[in-house]
Amino acid sequence: MANHASAAKRNRQIIKRTERNKGIRSALRTSVKKARSAIESGKAEEAKPLVVAASSFLARAASKGIIHLKNASRTTSRLQSQLAKLG
Repeated sequence: MANHASAAKRNRQIIKRTERNKGIRSALRTSVKKARSAIESGKAEEAKPLVVAASSFLARAASKGIIHLKNASRTTSRLQSQLAKLG
């Protein structure tokens, strides 16, 4: 329980931000998972748009501070290199 009005406000802000970030993080994980499964299936034509969408989600989440910038860069790089191996 917050003892000051400012602490109570920070708690309210944290709750709102956490709820907002939860949805974005969930969609991010889903898009990355879809891209990885498409790459594993071996069909480059199907995987390419999914990798592009996942990269976009990663960049958006990093810009909002939901994930670390280097985490987004690393994941994007790995997806792109796996896609390139397919040919």
